Amino acid sequence: MEFPLNDLLNRDKCRQWILEHFHPDGLSCPNCKAGVEQARRFRTTHRSQLRVYRCRVCDHTYNLYSGTLLAQHHLRPERVVLLLRGILKGESTKSLAGELQLNYKTALTLPHQLQARAEQLQSQEPVPDTRTETDEMFQKAGEKRRAAS
Repeated sequence: MEFPLNDLLNRDKCRQWILEHFHPDGLSCPNCKAGVEQARRFRTTHRSQLRVYRCRVCDHTYNLYSGTLLAQHHLRPERVVLLLRGILKGESTKSLAGELQLNYKTALTLPHQLQARAEQLQSQEPVPDTRTETDEMFQKAGEKRRAAS
């Protein structure tokens, strides 16, 4: 049985969480980098319920998802937080789509985009440890198999 979790989190707290994690230096215009203090509230989106700001410096519009992988995804903040939670817990795409009442394609593509972005940001420098344990090297490498006879 699947339980829609959309209404269990506070929207304002989820907005704040997204702001802290996706915009650690604060929300700003993606075009000219002017802070949100230099913008005016333009409107609120219908589907995602996000405030849209219009920059007073360059007249560009933006919202909490602008400049992130969440851009062009019209998800409410509480769904985003629950989706990220499910991805990090390793829940299946079908389960996430059902519980969060999302389109299956959205629940499928966002984790792939997050993983690709994480790989881009991952350092190519070797790990400074001189010793590595086998279980650290082969985490999620596949199923254990019996030794060949």
